[in-house]
Amino acid sequence: MNAPLRFNEALLIAGHAFEPFQCVAWAAPDGQGELSLTVIDRTNTRIGRKQISLSALSDATQLKNLLAQARNELSDEGYALQPWVMPA
Repeated sequence: MNAPLRFNEALLIAGHAFEPFQCVAWAAPDGQGELSLTVIDRTNTRIGRKQISLSALSDATQLKNLLAQARNELSDEGYALQPWVMPA
């Protein structure tokens, strides 16, 4: 996990981290260097949201920690996520 992550690679990782729910990502139009991740359920209801700096997105360790934190928050709210580990 020492090499910087590519943007698309990081988005795929984030998408798998919240299964069985869907993760939608977009960059803020104001160009502030952040990515917004929104987790939605099968009824398209937003159940979670996380802002991630683009620099953290390219760092595998930071991304892993932020995704784990977001997963824990969803679990604490009663949402059952599939097991997930950060890919090597």
